This record gives sequence, structure tokens and C-alpha cells, in this order.
Amino acid sequence: MSQANTQQMGRLIAAGSKDKLSEAIVALSQLNALHILDYDGTEEGFSLGSPDSESEKVGKLLVKARSAASVVEIEGPESAIHPSKIRKLLSEDFPNKIDNLLDMQSRMDNLETEISSLGEEESTMELLASLGIDLELLTGYDSIESFVGIVTEPLQVDSLGNSSVIFNSKNGKVNVVAVFTKIGDARQVNEKLEKVGFQPINLPPAEGAPSARLEEIRDAKKTLQKEKSTLEKSIESWVSSNGKDLACGLEILERDHDVHTAPTRVAVSEHAFIIDGWIEMKRSDEVISALSKYCLHSEVKQFEMVPGGGGHGHHGDHHQKMPPISYQERSMSKPMELLTDAVGRPAYGRVDPTIFMLVTYPLFFGMMLGDMAYGLVTMGLGWMIIRKSGTNELMNLGGKFLIYIGLGTLIFGYIYAEFAGWEIFLYEKVTSPDGSYVKDAAGHYIYSENLSPVAFLANLYPFDLDHGYGPVADLGYGVTLSFPFHRVGSHLEDLIVLTIYVGFFHVMAGLAIGFRDILIYGNGHGGVGLVCAFFEKGTWMALLIGGWMLAYGFLGSPEQMGYLSESGSSAMVVPGASIVLVSVVLLMWTLYKYHGVPFPINIGLAPIEAVGMMPTVISYVRLFAVGVVGVKIAETGNHMLFEPMADILGALSEASTTDYMLIPLLFIGWMSVQAFAIILGLFSPNIHAARLHFVEWMRQYYDSSGEEFRPFGPKPKYVEAD
Repeated sequence: MSQANTQQMGRLIAAGSKDKLSEAIVALSQLNALHILDYDGTEEGFSLGSPDSESEKVGKLLVKARSAASVVEIEGPESAIHPSKIRKLLSEDFPNKIDNLLDMQSRMDNLETEISSLGEEESTMELLASLGIDLELLTGYDSIESFVGIVTEPLQVDSLGNSSVIFNSKNGKVNVVAVFTKIGDARQVNEKLEKVGFQPINLPPAEGAPSARLEEIRDAKKTLQKEKSTLEKSIESWVSSNGKDLACGLEILERDHDVHTAPTRVAVSEHAFIIDGWIEMKRSDEVISALSKYCLHSEVKQFEMVPGGGGHGHHGDHHQKMPPISYQERSMSKPMELLTDAVGRPAYGRVDPTIFMLVTYPLFFGMMLGDMAYGLVTMGLGWMIIRKSGTNELMNLGGKFLIYIGLGTLIFGYIYAEFAGWEIFLYEKVTSPDGSYVKDAAGHYIYSENLSPVAFLANLYPFDLDHGYGPVADLGYGVTLSFPFHRVGSHLEDLIVLTIYVGFFHVMAGLAIGFRDILIYGNGHGGVGLVCAFFEKGTWMALLIGGWMLAYGFLGSPEQMGYLSESGSSAMVVPGASIVLVSVVLLMWTLYKYHGVPFPINIGLAPIEAVGMMPTVISYVRLFAVGVVGVKIAETGNHMLFEPMADILGALSEASTTDYMLIPLLFIGWMSVQAFAIILGLFSPNIHAARLHFVEWMRQYYDSSGEEFRPFGPKPKYVEAD
């Protein structure tokens, strides 16, 4: 099938003798081809199966392995290992090693609790030791109330009257007090203490001098910390020796547990079993052949989508149970599946946008960032991630994705002639002493040499350029292309117009895809066919075309149009306005007929919906705006920091001590601005490129209700499949 569609799916029904269930499940696990549909228990005479005898043993070891993996950081091997090696490991002494790790971690947790408790007591004893009073004397009197704590302000000896005995001390900047008073005066004393910010100290149940207890605490704490340090080294040593084995063992145990508990997903009777699920049609013969050894009956029926049955209509139930979505086998475009999955997989039968985003996403990202230096940095980052990815497929795809958008940035950086915020071609007109521009004998301006700090990159343009300007193509309708394309200079307006056209064609492509989907499969409300597709998507396409004619006819110059109508307006205005008006009327009918909106409401709603198409297209102007803002940030850093540094370096013989000191500061500042520009360049254009695809484009056609195809079986990461 085409890369623009997902895999063709089929429904598998397999039945056999109950004693062959475990073997059939093992076979399916090895095939990794069936998306099992869990039995819902509705069929009379059938119930859910039971886990096999090994499930409890595997489950207990799996719990331990998960616990071990949760308390330490582990990394798997760089290349996948054969499963027999890991199974042998699990059958020998490795479970005891896991127990040893868990015991060490449990002791580590206890030590941390004890050390924390001793730390709190140590803080208390440091305060009490400054008073110089034995612990048993601080409380426990029958006729005397004691107040031991800290105050925010020093406590005066005579402030509590003659009936109280006060002890003051300082521990660092903390004021510690112990006040002893008659029980009858305790209330008044407490009120006076509160005025100076009194906070009581929780007195421990101990005796003797606080300083002696403080020494005991510190000795005990030191012993525990030493034990903790030894344990930490032991755990680090354990991870170094067994971490990869734990990652692999956990993966094997997860696989085995899925296989041993799989019967709970299958319908079984007293003597038979039935397995139900979805498979890719291209593997149907393979699956049937493998199951023939264990099943008395197995068949695959290709799923045929009922036109208009992808949703529910307003005049009856049109719902059809859809199969899960499996992408086509891809190589180059596979990293773009990350974008599709971020939105949700397409509904069955609908167009898969992945292959289209392989072109448009790097294109949009490159148009915005458009700098050769940042493109090279982005590609370098992607290459590093791929190198570090090992068996991690997600990291590998992410690295390739960065290479794609980095390549787009590099290409547009070449088109824009920009490098690290500098223009590669930078000339100034030569002026005479009186300030006027100098011309040659032919009346042409005379320019200086290329003043750009990256002028050497001009050698990458192997053809004659007139001071940085090359061929220009006027395509009409306001579209002007040139090479190089100076987006922050003379071609700024051309870029704005170009981004609007990009938006026009991108949205139009989305509507065309939606037209195709409705024509073949319906609109999700029961409508299907050419008429429905015309009203649902053709109306919007006509509105888009009419809106462009009206806008261009109104704004376009007579020179661009070639002639004017008798009224003095462009000849495109009246046809464009007529198409827009007819489209709005058709939209009223669409809302009523296919979406069930009452017609009186449509009279106001349809024009509002129609006007909403304009900001959708104009939204693509961000392709110009985001890029210009980014290049201006880098350009500002170059002017304010790099150029002064270059001036100092160019005149070192005349530089002062202050100038020498400024060089590293200017360099660090310039590198910081460049780093900020690169980070901003990675995030901001990605956000806006994603918005243009997910919101403006996909909104025209996309149905993200597809369920991910999850075949039963191992997903090898660190361990090869059995």
C-alpha cells in the first residue's frame, strides 16, 4: 500500500483444544503479530482463562526486579543480548543478587532515617549545651514551670519580675533561654515571652550534661554515616557489575509474565479456547501457518470499511468498530511518526500525514531558523544523540529528526546567506568627502569590499553575484524569488507574501485530503460520497480560492493584474466576492445538512466560520516573523559583543589593560547570546512548525481517533526476541 495510508488490517479468529492454549500463546508471542482483543465475558459457555503455573513464580521475581530497578539507575547494554544468556542468569544466583541489593537499599533507608533523627537531636543539644544546665534539671518540677526555647530578641533578666529565674545564652546568632517560674505566674511569663518571639524547644527524655549527650550523638552519627558511605560504594559496585544484567533480566521477566498471564485475555470453555484479534494482512498467511499446529480452526477476514460507517450520524447509528492502526514500514520518514503520534494515530482508512511532514516540517522549520551555523549545530546534536542511543529506538528517531530539521535549516541558511546571525554578503556604498555616494563612469554605485566577518563563505556561491544579489524570478501574483534571498534586507516583503502563499497551498492540500477521505469513507456523521465531500470540503476550497481572488484583486496593482475593470477595481474583485458569497451560502447548508445545526443559527454562524479561514492562512506569516526575530537576536549579539572584541584584537598593540580584560568578558557574552539563539532556535520554530501542522493543516481533514496497533509479543530493547 501507499506510504500515505496505514496498513491493511484483518480480523483473526483461532480456536483449538484447551490443552494447546499455552503453546498457541507462545507461538503468537514469537510472531509478535496479533493485537489481542480481550475477551469481555459475554459469550455463554465461555469464561476468561487462568494464568499458567509459572506465572506466580515469574511474578514474584518480576516484583523484586522492578523494586531493584526503581532504587538504582541502570543502563542496558549497547547491543542486544541473546535471551538464553539472560534466562540462564535468572535460573542461577542472580535472584539472590537482587535480594542482596534490596537488603542493602533497605538498610540504606533505615540509616538515612536514623541519621536524620540524630541530626534533629544534635541541633537541639547544641542549643541546650550553650545553657550549661543538665537535661534532667530543665523540666519535671511539681511547683515550678519551666520555659526552654529560643527568642528573637535578647531577654532582659528583670523583664519577668523577681519570681522568675532566667538563664540566657547564645548559640551562634540564636538566643537561647531557660526560664523557671512559679506555676501561678506561668501564664503572665508565657505572655511576656511571646512578645519577644519565644519558640519552645522539644526537650529529649535524657539525663546528664547536654554536651556529653552531644558527643554521643556525633559519634553515633559519624558511625552511621561511615556505614552509609560503605553501603553506597557497595551499591555502586553492584550496579557496575550487575546493572546491565538487571535491565536485561527485567525485560525478560516482563516478556515471560505477559506470556504466562495471556490466558486471562482469552475466551475458554471446559475443553476449548478462542483467540480473537487484529493482524496486518501482509502477515496473515504466516500467522495462519504458525497456528495450524495448535489450533483446529483459524481464519483471517480482511477488514472492509463501510462507507460512512466511521462514526455516528444524526439519523441513525452508523458506527463501525475500527481496527487498530499500524504504520507502513518506513525508513527515511519513520522519525516523523513522532509527530503523528503526538497528535494521535489517524482513523482507519484515512490519509496518514507522516510522509507529507517529512517534506513540510523541515521546510517550515528551515524557513524560520534559516541559518547555516545553527543548521550545522542542530545536525551535530542529532548525530550525537544517535551515537548515544544504542538500543533506544526513541532516542535514535529523535536524533534523526534533529538531523532532518537541521538540514532544512542549513539549506535555508544557504538560501538566505546567513551564518551565526551574520549576512555572508555585506557591502557598503563608497561615499565622497561631502557625504554623497560615488559612482563609476557608467553611473553605477561603487561598493566597498565584503565587510562581513564570514565573507569567506561567499566562496560557497560559485557564480557571479552583484554585491550579494543574484538571479531574480518574478513569478507574478506578487511572488518574487531571488538567490540569495536576503530576508532581513531587501526581500523582507517578498518573504511575507511567500509565507502567505505557503499557507494558502498548505491549507488547500489539507482540504483536498479531507475531500478524498469523505468521498471514500465519509465524514464521521454518516455522510459519504461526492456531494458530501463537495459540501464538507469543496465549499471551503472554493471559499479559499474566492478569498484569495478578492484579496489579491483588491490589493494587487494594475501592473500586476494587466488591466482594470470599468469601475476602476481589479477584475478579480467581483468574481472573488461572488465565489465567497456563494461559498458562505453553501456553508449554511453544510452546517444544517451534515452537522445538524438549526438553519436560523447558520445564518450568523456560517459567515463567522468563513471569516475564520483568513486568520488560518495569515497564521503562516509566523514563518517570516519567528525567523526575523531570531536572526535579530543573534545579529544584536554580534554587533554589541563580537565586533568590539574583534576591534580590540585588531589593535592589540594599542590596547590598554582594560581592553585586555574586556576580551574574555565580550567573548563569554557573545557565546552566551549565540547559545541562547541556538536554544531559542530549537524550541520556538519547533513550536510554531508543530502548530501550523497540528492546528492549521490537520484541522482541515485529520481524525486522530485511531488506536495504536500493539502486537502481542516481546518488544526487544536490550534482549533479542526468542
